[in-house]
Amino acid sequence: MIVFLLNRIYQAIPLLFFISFVSFFMIKLAPGDPILAYALPGMDAQTLERIRIDLGLDQPLHIQYWRWLTNMLQGEWGYSLTKHRPVLTLITERLPATLLLMGTSFVISILIAIPLALISAANPNSWLDRSLSLFSYVGLSIPLFWFAIMLSYFFSSYLNWLPSLGMRSMGVDSTWDVIKHMILPCIGLVFLHVSVFSRYIRSHALSQLNSEYVQVQLAYGASPRSILWRHVLKNTLLPLITLAGMSLPELIAGAFITETIFSWPGMGSLGIEAVFSLDFPLIMAITLFSSMALILGNLLADILYAYVDPRIKLK
Repeated sequence: MIVFLLNRIYQAIPLLFFISFVSFFMIKLAPGDPILAYALPGMDAQTLERIRIDLGLDQPLHIQYWRWLTNMLQGEWGYSLTKHRPVLTLITERLPATLLLMGTSFVISILIAIPLALISAANPNSWLDRSLSLFSYVGLSIPLFWFAIMLSYFFSSYLNWLPSLGMRSMGVDSTWDVIKHMILPCIGLVFLHVSVFSRYIRSHALSQLNSEYVQVQLAYGASPRSILWRHVLKNTLLPLITLAGMSLPELIAGAFITETIFSWPGMGSLGIEAVFSLDFPLIMAITLFSSMALILGNLLADILYAYVDPRIKLK
């Protein structure tokens, strides 16, 4: 296990280096000037040029990249060009809100998708199976931003049942208030995740139900329900683990669209603000943070594979 972990970490180092290299130069190629965020009425060009020199933005790109990389390796993530605060502080402040929203929606999606997909696979061409297929097609076809806007309009503006913006009401500090603010963005994310997860799990469960071991279990007198929930469910966990590992960056970086539409104060909305303001240090930090989350998610998925399926060995 230790050798496996060390090998994966060793393999991740050049990957992170490549991601940081490509991301840095792509961001630098974006149109616009981040110095304009410091511009004030009446400020002359010489003052702006001094600010550019102080920030090191007058240096060639390869020198800027090297300075940024060495600072990152030393734990100095830099300062936001627009918020004028340490980048790491901004990330740690926004991360709990993102983990709360994304983690809750992910768990709810799993709890809904697994039983629906298994029952649908056990009863092919039934009304439930056709309904789930239709739901999946609709969920995969509808843009998330449009669905989120419709949720906000119908439940907040039209019915006035739920708040549509933020995480808390002004002057209110209660758990129930946070839950009310979280309902609409959770519905949007659950709708998308269930559409993907259920279709993926159903497809894998159908292949398992046609396997020989299922026929053997039926021949020995096992009930279809027992086979479905004791054997097929266990074998469908492998693709589910893969989906969970691939979803970890979203849990860390946040759903950019959802958090922006509902003004949820998480990593997603922070990333959108950084992109529009050309806040290079903040953009790079969020990009690298997401990349590390993806590598960590794949690593955890590989470890869970060995526990779910004893045939898989970690080498």
